[in-house]
Amino acid sequence: MNPILKLVVEVGPLVAFFGSYSLYDLMTATAVFMVAVALSLAVSVYLERRVPIMPLVTAAVVMVFGGLTLWLDDETFIKMKPTIINGLFASILLGGLMLRRAFLKPLFGTVFQLDEPGWLKLSLRWALFFIVVAVLNEAVWRTMSTDTWVSFKVFGILPLTLVFALAQTPLIQRHTLAEKPAE
Repeated sequence: MNPILKLVVEVGPLVAFFGSYSLYDLMTATAVFMVAVALSLAVSVYLERRVPIMPLVTAAVVMVFGGLTLWLDDETFIKMKPTIINGLFASILLGGLMLRRAFLKPLFGTVFQLDEPGWLKLSLRWALFFIVVAVLNEAVWRTMSTDTWVSFKVFGILPLTLVFALAQTPLIQRHTLAEKPAE
């Protein structure tokens, strides 16, 4: 998939959430977010011709916690969603590492060709990053206003993720497998 289109598909629901929150309220933004996530997943499936695992898991958690938010009229559930998703991803990666398996490899093996130590280090770093983001989300939503939490979700988590991903470039470069010469 085109990288710019992929970014639009991945960030689109967050933009829809923030935009609808700015115009209306958290409940409306949650409903819009749920629809946007479902559309984003459908577009991903259509373009990639497969079900992408991370967006599928994210969509499932959004539907459950967004649904609880709307059904119970309690914003706590949507505020916990980033904690749950990041905690889940960290647990999966750490579980894989305990089995000496890098679960990032099946997800990104077509993008990066790393040696096994590189995959393991990258998995550990991402697991730790997911834990940090989960803890940050908990701290922000439990101690700050909803406006601050929404701003953090949009303008804090996304930039942190991009900076962290870019910071992994040296590790990726050190562990990239040399291409085999064409015969």
